[in-house]
Amino acid sequence: MLSLPAGVVAQRVPLRRLQVTLDLVRFAALGSLPLAWWLGTLTYPHLLLAALVTGAATVLFDIGNSTFLPAVVPARQLAARNSVMSGTHAVTDTGGPSLGGILIGVTGPVGALVVDAASYLASAVLLRNLPESRPAPRTGESAYRLMREGWRYVTRHPVMRPCMIWATAANFVNAALLALTPLYLVREAGLDAVQLGLVLAMDGVGALAGAAVAVRVTTRLGTARGIILADLTGGALLLLAPLTTSAGDAYWFALGNAGFAFGTVIGSISTRTYRQTQSPPELLSRVMATVRFVSWGALPLGALTAGLLATYAGAHTALWIVCAAALLPPVYLFSTGVGRHRDLV
Repeated sequence: MLSLPAGVVAQRVPLRRLQVTLDLVRFAALGSLPLAWWLGTLTYPHLLLAALVTGAATVLFDIGNSTFLPAVVPARQLAARNSVMSGTHAVTDTGGPSLGGILIGVTGPVGALVVDAASYLASAVLLRNLPESRPAPRTGESAYRLMREGWRYVTRHPVMRPCMIWATAANFVNAALLALTPLYLVREAGLDAVQLGLVLAMDGVGALAGAAVAVRVTTRLGTARGIILADLTGGALLLLAPLTTSAGDAYWFALGNAGFAFGTVIGSISTRTYRQTQSPPELLSRVMATVRFVSWGALPLGALTAGLLATYAGAHTALWIVCAAALLPPVYLFSTGVGRHRDLV
């Protein structure tokens, strides 16, 4: 629910100042935990409050970040910069948990929190070197009216609406797959913790590969065709995942996991770049907030659906259903007006 008002805030506040402030807020929220532990005053409500503040700040930071980038990067370079950002996220998503485990082993949980908090302080210092962006002129309109305007723009747009539905469906499948993966691989295929970690890491490897070639793929095939073909390829490869039945053939799951991430990242980069270049500047933050609100709202629904399927049909059958469902988002996008063009227009 925070995404929609975050779009209004990102429009009304200078973005560099907003980003730096949010990093400092996250630094303070996380940094308060080891401080309270050392003082012997750490409580469970304190943990919940720190998590809530950090999560809310992250939502607003991400909306501001996607709006800030077009303000400091020329439009012709946006796709390449989005690819770099997606590649960076893939590296951190893959290596972050491993590094976190090492930090906890070396310094303990409190030490790891100190390092995590310090990373936000370092980010705030680095962001201070970026140019400032001008906020949109204040019109006196209510936040509700501004949110509704962004919502109507996206839901009535001939390209952004189907791309948002595609992203929502892809997130639904991704959340369902993520919920099923440890259950299936540990209970059904018998993988140990190390093997499970390696298979899960292939998601990041696939995402990194997709980010590396996204611009070349969409330049050669066109943005619309590139999204659809990459996502169809990723969905087809994901059908290999249920072929894993033991630790000895876990490579099928790893390959499918990497392929799905590969296709999804190419689509994510292309649709994000399209929104950033085609949205009116005064609407951009609200456009990004609307898409995030809808598409990320599918994540808990996907996980819940996967749990119900596994409960009533078994983990292996549920996995087949989820993997087959990965073909639906690109098929849907092809069936819309988007599929009739080479590029997103």
